[in-house]
Amino acid sequence: MTYASGDPASGPTRRSTLAGLIGGAGAVLATGCTAAGGSPAPDPTPTSRAWATAAMGNPTPGAMTLFKDPGFNFNGLLALGSAGYGAGEVGEVLTAVNTINKAGLSAQTYTETFKNLGEQLSGPPGNGKPGNQTTRFRALRAAQYYAQALFFVLGSDTPGSEQQLYQAGRDAWDTFCGLCDPPPVTAHVPYGGRAPLPVWFFRPDTSGKRRPTVILTNGSDGQNVDMWTYGVPAALQRGWNALVYDGPGQGQLLFVDQTVFTPRWETVVTPLVDWLSARPDVDTGKIALTGLSMAGDLAPRAAAFETRIAALVAMPGVLSPWLGFPPEIRKILTPDKQQTNAIWNNDVVPQLPPPAAATMKKRFEPFSIPAMLAARQGKMFTDFYTPAMLIKSLDITDVVPRIKMPTLVLDYEDEQFYPGQPRQMYDRLTCPKDYVKLTAATGAQLHCSPMAPQQHCEVVFDWLQQKLPTG
Repeated sequence: MTYASGDPASGPTRRSTLAGLIGGAGAVLATGCTAAGGSPAPDPTPTSRAWATAAMGNPTPGAMTLFKDPGFNFNGLLALGSAGYGAGEVGEVLTAVNTINKAGLSAQTYTETFKNLGEQLSGPPGNGKPGNQTTRFRALRAAQYYAQALFFVLGSDTPGSEQQLYQAGRDAWDTFCGLCDPPPVTAHVPYGGRAPLPVWFFRPDTSGKRRPTVILTNGSDGQNVDMWTYGVPAALQRGWNALVYDGPGQGQLLFVDQTVFTPRWETVVTPLVDWLSARPDVDTGKIALTGLSMAGDLAPRAAAFETRIAALVAMPGVLSPWLGFPPEIRKILTPDKQQTNAIWNNDVVPQLPPPAAATMKKRFEPFSIPAMLAARQGKMFTDFYTPAMLIKSLDITDVVPRIKMPTLVLDYEDEQFYPGQPRQMYDRLTCPKDYVKLTAATGAQLHCSPMAPQQHCEVVFDWLQQKLPTG
């Protein structure tokens, strides 16, 4: 690792838009910890380097290449890497990989294989009645495998099962949580008169001791199990509390309550800080906030306005999620809604190959309920303009200088979704700041270090303990 301290869219021509989309739109999935997908094809334009994973000198050599398709491979690596915290099993994942490759890699085979694995683990093992710890960790792994299936279900033969798959994964997560010792405190935190925020408050014990607390923020398509892998046990092992939650555009609020992302993430975090501040086992002067994947944009936005946050970690730093899309996608958006949607519906959608179409459905659903509901019916959304404008409004470039608390910005070698943005965020920060780049030298390359979440947590929590030491 390396360590350091201290464009208006123009209207595209039909030819250029179609050429770019057909060449590279299969890789436009880019924001949650379980991100990347479809069937990416290298984009011939040099500005699309972030999406042409295969053109980056093979950032996952040898045994790190589970699937030839870099999008599926990234997801598989996340499942494999989660084994370090019990949220996956190496043998189970590799067996699933072999099953998928033998059947022929597709959204259908991937979804079906991991769904079946989740269902197997949701029942008792074949060798007798399981104890609580066996049931607990089987449920955690089931949550991981359901999340894997959920990610690709819109490209499968059963897109209408999306909510049921989400619920299966959520049930597995809740089973796991109920068997933790102590189990997390659960609640529904009011959120501006809309659907409340479900929270899971993990504690090392029930002593009531005031402790530093970290609020773990997920990206646009991750599930609760990812917050276990990227923070909960690491926090508990160091004597910290950890809060996991679903915000708008995530988990329950998206798939059940049908609430999309908000660009004002402080309206999400402030009620959480209020809730934590009312607890006697929270040291209110030591509340940290982390943001994984696209939440490397959301968490800094919240911290710029919620001054009770004592330390911030962006994993990675993200200034503009919209710039994570290839330029061919961004060029569809014009200042005029009617013109934009005409280009989308008349010129682009009819030419999209099925994998690219599935990718676009998945990528846009957290920003548009009509898009999500259409996708579940096997249809493409018709309003590109509205969700694209919402994504564009998440830009925090001008907000970052407002951040006052100590901030750690993570970056990753071969970052495939937001290349360059972490360093740009670090440079714009005016607060006490640090920058760490995780590298291929220790297998921690790629967005979110999917093969090295333990290294990832070591960096984050060593830094947090330095800034907010336990008493």
